[in-house]
Amino acid sequence: MKLKSVFDASEIKSEFESVGINPNFMIPIWKYVIQNPDCVWDEIPSLPTAAYTLLHSKFKTFTSSLHSLFHSSDGTTSKLLIKLQNGAFVEAVIMRYDTRLGLCGGKPRPGGVRSTLCISSQVGCKMGCTFCATGSMGFKSNLTSGEIVEQLVHASRLADIRNIVFMGMGEPLNNYNAVVEAVRAMLKQPFQLSPKRITISTVGVVHAINKLHKDLPGVSLAVSLHAPVQEIRCQIMPAARAFPLQKLMDSLQAFQKSSNQKIFIEYIMLDGVNDQEENAHQLGELLKTFQVVINLIPFNPIGSTSQFKTSTKQSVSTFQKILREKYQIRTTVRKEMGQDISGACGQLVVNQPDNKRAPGTVEPLRDIEDLHL
Repeated sequence: MKLKSVFDASEIKSEFESVGINPNFMIPIWKYVIQNPDCVWDEIPSLPTAAYTLLHSKFKTFTSSLHSLFHSSDGTTSKLLIKLQNGAFVEAVIMRYDTRLGLCGGKPRPGGVRSTLCISSQVGCKMGCTFCATGSMGFKSNLTSGEIVEQLVHASRLADIRNIVFMGMGEPLNNYNAVVEAVRAMLKQPFQLSPKRITISTVGVVHAINKLHKDLPGVSLAVSLHAPVQEIRCQIMPAARAFPLQKLMDSLQAFQKSSNQKIFIEYIMLDGVNDQEENAHQLGELLKTFQVVINLIPFNPIGSTSQFKTSTKQSVSTFQKILREKYQIRTTVRKEMGQDISGACGQLVVNQPDNKRAPGTVEPLRDIEDLHL
């Protein structure tokens, strides 16, 4: 029998309750396992006798392991290649930002280094976005909630994780129940992340967006829009045919009305495809009644055969200027991080590790973040 992850909250709660054990014991169990990753169940103090028997028979401390770790040359990005119990691999990426850089009101900014973890929700992805490496894998399987939480546990040994973004491999809202359960676990002890520091990104799975705020109040929503009109969306994002733009905008309007939260809009910049001035005006008109932050994402190459090219810096600058000045929409340009370890947006793709490769190298993986959409 395949053992389950102890970080799978619904499973351990159900099993504990079935034998009369208070499910709140999962909190000290999690704390001990996080602090002592190589522990065995009998080492955890002060549990009911029946709990030890149950843990031995049905659960593992970890159902995944950190197979490989890669650091970018500038030290801002680390990519984790994680091996699952079934032999499959997923990637997670730690991105470090120094909030002290630059000035605020003419004075040095307060703060320090903040680490954000980009988490995967599936092995592969069925959305098939043509600019995303993960889409080239096809869909393999959903992750369990425990496998999702374990990515945070592995990453927490490398950095103090402050923010979580579900922008790794997979479409999070196509694995809705596991993602919701994982987020709820992250909000509790011992993780105690704030909901406002967790962002779930989606290509636009309308029926799931419609219930997200009710299930995870306070959690931020990011939408991989990537085009201002349905025709271009369908061209670069085949899944858009199932989620017409008008229905998507209606669901975003309802989400914003119920949550009173800003929505993050992700927009990959593809030379000659969606980066023209006309496209900027179309996007501005589409979003002018919403409270949004638009994040323009320079396209990260996913191999020599890629059909797309990165927009010029001038095109990106002009696009941003139109949205800011004509439509008064806050628009940022994503900093390129982790390209040298294929850990940038859209580059995440897992090939089976080759044991013949030199230490510290991997098959050229592709990018992250919009990648999974």
